[in-house]
Amino acid sequence: MSQTEVITSTNSTGPSGKQPDPQPGALPWTSIIGEAFRKLSPRVQMKNPVMFVVYVGSIVATVLGIQAVRGDGDAPAGFIFAVAAWLWFTVLFANGAEALAEGRGKAHAQALRASRRRVVARVLKEPRLDSTSWPVPSDELAVGAYVHVNAGETIPADGEVLVGVASVDESAITGESAPVIREAGGDLSSVTGGTRVLSDWIIMRVTAKPGEAFLDRMIAMVEGAKRGKTPNELALNILLVALTLIFLLVCMTLLPFSIFGVQVNGAGQPVSITVLIALLVCLIPTTIGALLSAVGIAGMSRMMNANVLATSGRAIEAAGDVDVLLLDKTGTITLGNREAVRFVSAPGLSESAVANAAYLASLADETPEGRSIVTLAKGSFNVKSRTLDGAEPIPFSATTRMSGIDIDDRQLRKGAASAIRAYVERAGGTFPEAVNLTVEEISRRGSTPLVVADGPRVIGVVELKDIIKRGIKERFGQLRSMGIKTVMITGDNKLTAATIAADAGVDDFLAEATPEDKLNLIRKYQAEGHLVAMTGDGTNDAPALAQADVAVAMNSGTQAAKEAGNMVDLDSNPTKLLRVVEVGKQMIMTRGALTTFSVANDLAKYFAIIPAAFVATYPALGALNVMGLHSPSSAILSAVIFNALIIVALIPLALRGVKYRAEPASHLLRRNLLIYGVGGLIAPFIGIKLIDILLTPFF
Repeated sequence: MSQTEVITSTNSTGPSGKQPDPQPGALPWTSIIGEAFRKLSPRVQMKNPVMFVVYVGSIVATVLGIQAVRGDGDAPAGFIFAVAAWLWFTVLFANGAEALAEGRGKAHAQALRASRRRVVARVLKEPRLDSTSWPVPSDELAVGAYVHVNAGETIPADGEVLVGVASVDESAITGESAPVIREAGGDLSSVTGGTRVLSDWIIMRVTAKPGEAFLDRMIAMVEGAKRGKTPNELALNILLVALTLIFLLVCMTLLPFSIFGVQVNGAGQPVSITVLIALLVCLIPTTIGALLSAVGIAGMSRMMNANVLATSGRAIEAAGDVDVLLLDKTGTITLGNREAVRFVSAPGLSESAVANAAYLASLADETPEGRSIVTLAKGSFNVKSRTLDGAEPIPFSATTRMSGIDIDDRQLRKGAASAIRAYVERAGGTFPEAVNLTVEEISRRGSTPLVVADGPRVIGVVELKDIIKRGIKERFGQLRSMGIKTVMITGDNKLTAATIAADAGVDDFLAEATPEDKLNLIRKYQAEGHLVAMTGDGTNDAPALAQADVAVAMNSGTQAAKEAGNMVDLDSNPTKLLRVVEVGKQMIMTRGALTTFSVANDLAKYFAIIPAAFVATYPALGALNVMGLHSPSSAILSAVIFNALIIVALIPLALRGVKYRAEPASHLLRRNLLIYGVGGLIAPFIGIKLIDILLTPFF
C-alpha cells in the first residue's frame, strides 16, 4: 500500500530550494489597510492601553463633531471633525504598523502552510516491516504510533526513527535543498512532519499530537499568534500605562480649573473638551505605544529570516540580555575538521620521506583529515600522484586506532602514537625517543599528532591542527567589549583546550566536558546573576539546554534537545548563536531608541499645544508661543497631525530595527540620547511649524 495524499498543495520554494524571504511589502497594501480597519474592534484596542485612550478619544471627538453640526458644539464643527479625523488616523497608523509587521510573518507562514500535507499514514502494530499495518490519516495519528514511511512519501508527523536509515528532503522547513540523513539511534533520529523521504525507508514513532507538530508551531509563531509579551516589554507597558493615567487625570482636572479661572477673572473662555482630548493624545506616549507591538513582532520576523525559530518573544529578548555564551569548540570556534599543517621526520629521514609515506597511507582515506594530508603532501613536497591499483587499503577502526595501505611490498600505517608504537613493536621495531618527544611537543601546542610507520620502522609524525574560523577572534573581542563573556566547551584535554582557547581569544574554557559539567557550569553562572546562552543537539545536551536562559537546539538534533531548547536553528549551524544574540540586542536597542525618541518628542510638543490650549483662558500664555504658530486652533491641529504622521515616519525603523553595533552599553546609551533624544526634541519644532504654515490659509 502506498501513501495517499488527501490534500496536496505546491511547495512554494524557488528553483534553488530556498524559500522566498518575505519582505515588508510581501502582503498587498489593500490587505494591510483592511487589517488596520479590522483591528478597530474594541476587544483588540483594549490590548494596548495607550492606543485605547486615543481610540476612545476619537469616538468622543466624533460625537462632539456631530453635536456641533446640530448647533450644540463647544467648538466649530470643522475644527472638531478635523481633530477627530486625525485621531482616527493615529489609531489606524498604529494598527497598520502592527499589521505590516504581522504581514511579514503571515507571508512566511503561507509558504510553510503550502508545504503541509494531510496524508494517509501506514501505521504498524509493532516497529517491524512484517508487522500488521492499517491506514490512518495524518491528522488522526496518536502519540506513540509506529509509522512506516517509504521513499517518495511524506513523513506524516513529528517523530523519532526507530528502524532504518533514509535520505530526507527538509527544504520545506529549513529552506535548504540538500537532503539530510535520518537514522535510528544517536542524534540524527528526529524527523519532522511535512518533510519527504527521498530514498530507502524508516519506521518512526510519532512524538507530537496533531496540531502541535513542529511545522504547526512554526506557523503559529511566525504569524505572531502566540507572541507573549517579554518581561521588559511588560515593564515598559506598565510605565506607559502609568504615564497615560497621570496625564488622563491631569486633563480631567483642567476643565474645572479652566471654568474656575474664567469665573474668577471675568474674562476668557473655558477650554473645550475637544482641545482637552487633543491635549491628552499629544501628552501621552502615543509614538512608542503605537509601535511597541510592531517592534516585538519584527524582532521575531528577523529571527525567522535568520532561519531560527523562537518559541517566544521572551527568548529573543533574553538573547539580547545574555552576558555569558557557552560555545562548542567544534563547528563554532573551529572548522570542525582538523587539517595537516606539517610533517616532522624521524632521525635519519627527511620531511619529504614522511610526506611520501603519509601520502600513500592516506590514499584510501576519505576523511577530511586524510584528504588534508594528501593535499599538503602534493602541495608542499610535489609528491607524485598514485593510483590504488594493486594496493590493499587498511580502513580505520576503533580497535586498531590506525589506518593505512599495503602497497609495493610496504605496510604503511598512520594513527595515534600509542597504536603505532604497539604496531611497530609487534613487528620487531623500536619507537624512537625523538619521535616520542615530537609527539609530546605537538600535543602541548594543542595539535593532534599522527605517527607514520613503514612496517617496523617509524617514518615520522604528521601534525593535525584544529583550524580556527577566520574572524572569530575579532568577533569575540567585540562581544567582550559589550560585556559578554565567551566560554569554550570541548571534550579535549586541558592542555589542548587551553591552547585553542588562547588562539581563539575566548575568555574561559571547560575541558573534558561531560553533560553534567555543562549543567553545573550554567547553574554556577546563573547563581552569580548572569544570563547564559548555549547550543546543543543531542539528548545528553537536553538538561543543559533546559537550564540555559537562551537555548538554541539544532534542527538536526534529537527531539529531546528541541523540546528542551527555546529556539531551534533550522540550519543546524552552531555559529548561529552569535547571530541570535545580535538579533536580540538589536530588538532591545530598537525599543530603547524609539522610547527615547517618543519621550523627547512629547516634551517638545508641550511647547506647541499647552500655550495654544489655554491662551483663550489665560491670554498671558501667548508669550510661550515660541514657535510663532498662527492661531490656537492651527497649533492644536498641527500638533495632532504631527503626532499621527510621526508614527508613519518611524514604522520603517521599527520593522528594520536600529543598526546593530558591537559596542558597550554606555556607548549605545550615549548614541541613542544624541541621535534619538536630540532628534526627538528637534523634530516636533520643525514638523509642527511646517504643518502650521500649510494650515494657515484655513484659519
